[in-house]
Amino acid sequence: MIKKLHVRRDDTVIVISGNDKGKKGKVLEVSPEEGKVIVEKVNIVHKHVKPRRQGEEGGIHEVEGAIYASKVQLYCSKCGKGVRSKIKMDGDKKVRVCAKCGAAL
Repeated sequence: MIKKLHVRRDDTVIVISGNDKGKKGKVLEVSPEEGKVIVEKVNIVHKHVKPRRQGEEGGIHEVEGAIYASKVQLYCSKCGKGVRSKIKMDGDKKVRVCAKCGAAL
């Protein structure tokens, strides 16, 4: 069963729980099958990489790890904090807006 997530790629989000609580960043990748997202500069893990071709560098690289989507909230720049969103009809288009101040997300 694939869950529908409240965040999309390129959204600005803020982490609301865990070791990276309070950090904000852009969503790089969304995985609805797992219910996880990858956010830039959040949940940095060390990945051991072996060189695959001659001349390629191996070593330990720092990359972003996936976190559960329930641990992030959309960030409203007008409110300056994480908020819930709601859908507003703009003509015949659906637009996500901040539930508190009404600013477009």
